[in-house]
Amino acid sequence: MKQVHRIGIIGGSGLYELEGFTSQRWVKVTTPFGSPSDSLLTGELTGREVVFLPRHGRGHRILPGELNHRANIWAMKRLCVAWIVSVSAVGSLQAQYKPCDIVLPNQFVDRTKKASEHTFFGKGIVGHVSLADPFCKDLAAKLANAATQEGAKVHARGTYLCMEGPQFSTRAESHLYRGWGAAVIGMTNIQEAKLAREAEICFATLALATDYDCWNEAVGNVEIEQVLKVLQQNVELAQRTIRRVVTALSDARSCGCESSLKDAIITERTRIPKNVRANLKPIIGKYL
Repeated sequence: MKQVHRIGIIGGSGLYELEGFTSQRWVKVTTPFGSPSDSLLTGELTGREVVFLPRHGRGHRILPGELNHRANIWAMKRLCVAWIVSVSAVGSLQAQYKPCDIVLPNQFVDRTKKASEHTFFGKGIVGHVSLADPFCKDLAAKLANAATQEGAKVHARGTYLCMEGPQFSTRAESHLYRGWGAAVIGMTNIQEAKLAREAEICFATLALATDYDCWNEAVGNVEIEQVLKVLQQNVELAQRTIRRVVTALSDARSCGCESSLKDAIITERTRIPKNVRANLKPIIGKYL
């Protein structure tokens, strides 16, 4: 029987549900890494099987630093997700990325501090995936095309600076990151991208610019009320873009993401602990 490849949507701040999502069923997934942010909503969108996860839980209950990214991505893999579109609110670090613009990042700078929680490896198994190009170029290109067709101002490249939060940047940090050439700043995406690459899932970010962080003193400091107001304007655009990209995805993948673990596991197979083999079966099973 042919395996159905589903499309995963991780909804960030402001995107807690999908319009036009039919045959809905909330599925509770138990993982070796603890509980995901919430149950996962399965169903159909424009005739394709989709899995939706509210990143911060329904009701927005989970801080960025509290997110269990391993459980979230493991659950997506367990439900046969082959693509993940990560919808995220971001602050702009450069004048050309204006609030309400859409950014499709192509690079990351990692300023987080929980590296051991952002990998499926460890505890008896060692693997090193390539993260030179952390986003799936094919999926990102389709997202850029879909957003453009929906009338968005789209930036198809840019570096996403990932910080931990939950506080926003100091002004000194904001200017530092601008000097590094980063385009946008957020708190959640590099963790997802790293784990998606290890899980051989195509991953791309639909970044919704909401503010200018705090470097642009002419428009004032970033305030959550302002962020939420701009997010409300962006949510409908994000919904339309998602529907269009879901329709555009073919069943087959030709990007190489589905074989990113091919030469990455360097531990001698006979020395991988049985419990680790069992826990990571959805991730590494085909290589054992």
